[in-house]
Amino acid sequence: MADTSDNQKIHGRGAVRNPAGRFERLQTVTDNDPPDEEDAADPDRHKRLPTQIFRDSSKTVISTNDSPDIGMEATLNPYRGCEHGCIYCYARPTHEYLGLSAGLDFETKIFAKPDAPNLLREKLMSPSWQPKVITLSGVTDCYQPAERKLQITRGCLEVLTEFRNPVAIITKNQLATRDIDLFSELNTHKAAALNFSITTLDNELCRVMEPRASQPKLRLRAVETFAKAGIPVGIMVGPVIPGLTDHEVPAILEAAANAGAQRAGYTMMRLPYGVKDLFQGWLAENFPDRAEKVLSRVREVRGGKLNDPNFGSRMRGTGEYADHVAQMFKLYRKRYGLDRGFAELSVAAFRRPSRDGQLSFF
Repeated sequence: MADTSDNQKIHGRGAVRNPAGRFERLQTVTDNDPPDEEDAADPDRHKRLPTQIFRDSSKTVISTNDSPDIGMEATLNPYRGCEHGCIYCYARPTHEYLGLSAGLDFETKIFAKPDAPNLLREKLMSPSWQPKVITLSGVTDCYQPAERKLQITRGCLEVLTEFRNPVAIITKNQLATRDIDLFSELNTHKAAALNFSITTLDNELCRVMEPRASQPKLRLRAVETFAKAGIPVGIMVGPVIPGLTDHEVPAILEAAANAGAQRAGYTMMRLPYGVKDLFQGWLAENFPDRAEKVLSRVREVRGGKLNDPNFGSRMRGTGEYADHVAQMFKLYRKRYGLDRGFAELSVAAFRRPSRDGQLSFF
């Protein structure tokens, strides 16, 4: 793993560095080979970095969670790493467990789980499985660009639809509308809900902050598509970035309400482990005039630091400024009717096929 120690903007990528992971004892720095004649004529040759897809041969796909401040018990992540490249992503350090970087590796080296639908089927067939809501994804986005071709998420949804096991989705990608047929069928059993994460309405900010996620207007269009189909859909302002996107909260909520969203939630940006260094490098590269203001605000809601890992405070922050954001969010959420929430998803229709192919109801 080479570390691009000097910040260098890569076209279509969020991180500007690829630092060694926190578990690595050695760091390799390589010199670029001299370009051949054809490459030398390309002025953008250093500004592109291709995505690589690797096979993840995990034997299980459902994870359970008991964190007191996360409202999801069971999660399924069809991919590790995320090509969306959101610079603030709290999941970036998970790539370090693979011996890779939380920086550019996280968004260019994607591990896909093609066996996920079959593994999910085996799990749901097990008599030990007690039907519950499964959230896709919980860590990385289940509708990131690789899904368009690989269709692993769709395969998992087909299994969930067959078993009528409830599913909740959170994504930044309009691609979710491709699977509206499956969500519609699940919804007839009160077994589907979606949330679209919208952090900004500014296209230029989105382009550099979430470079390969759908543009804000496309996410709002997706919200509208699901709302018109009668499928429960909401938004997450996730995350709110103090000093950079917090002023957009009222406009985001208004746009979501106009698109037909039923509910809204938010989280405050958190910067665990090396994400804080990646974010600072990104700020210096893209918003040098605002960098100090943003970092000052982040420290203000994180007790003087850039990250607070504690349950109860890590999602919303603490202090006067965090309270201001919370009150503002509550006010505008109510004003635009986004405080209705969803009806609880139901497991009542869950069923599993018997070994002879017949259906048995739970």
